Amino acid sequence: MSEPVLIGCDFSSSPSRQKRIVVAIGTVRQNRVALQQLEKFETLSRFGHWLQQPTPWVGGFDFPFGLPRTLVQHLGWPELWLPCMQHYAGLSRAEIRDTFAAFCNARPAGSKFAHRATDLLAKSSPSMKWINPPVAYMLHAGVQQLLAAGVNLPGLHDGDVQRVALEAYPGLLAREVLGQRSYKSDDKARQTPDRLIARKDLVMALEHGQTRLGLRLKLTHAQHDAVIDDASGDTLDAVLCLMQAAWAELQGAPRYGLPAHMDPLEGWILTA
Repeated sequence: MSEPVLIGCDFSSSPSRQKRIVVAIGTVRQNRVALQQLEKFETLSRFGHWLQQPTPWVGGFDFPFGLPRTLVQHLGWPELWLPCMQHYAGLSRAEIRDTFAAFCNARPAGSKFAHRATDLLAKSSPSMKWINPPVAYMLHAGVQQLLAAGVNLPGLHDGDVQRVALEAYPGLLAREVLGQRSYKSDDKARQTPDRLIARKDLVMALEHGQTRLGLRLKLTHAQHDAVIDDASGDTLDAVLCLMQAAWAELQGAPRYGLPAHMDPLEGWILTA
């Protein structure tokens, strides 16, 4: 019996030749996660077409799958996940920015953004944030691709149970190893030796199974160099999402490690 295919996706809401969507593909067997290949996409349409292939997989995707319930209720949007996402998909990015900015401007300093329960636990950016990083736009672009591909989103939306999409967050796993040390930057001037050392330390910890996931990453020499040499961190982030997807696969269907108390509007970050 062959091992299930796993994917980890470092996503961009505006992919380009300079900033591609990176997908790490691998398998897990006896707590060893083997990276098999890396796929890169310069457009959302190519990524979407790839997602629609019938190959079974369990995947971790680095973008939010839902909005804070507090925000949705305040705006009077549908409080069921699919109608809410369909409404959200119908908005332009400018409309999203203006709507969310108005919400923030009406709230006191220090609590401008609404947060999902999982964002607070994972210490991730609020899913309504539209700049640095623009996770609200990532949600807007990414969830549309998943819905168009007809995949299964456990706890949120029923789809093809052979293709299972889960929300991942590489920063959660990276911080466990590195603390507050930075390991990546899109700005070439900030791609420093310290960040290179941090990437090496993080990959070494993954290879030795030194995280609470209890999984060991297996890389070839060429893969090891490719992951570390990508100073943007996009390749490493895809691998971190792959590790979270492997953990989910080992937890098994139907929840894949998602907690029973997960809000079915907001969603949940794997392993948070």
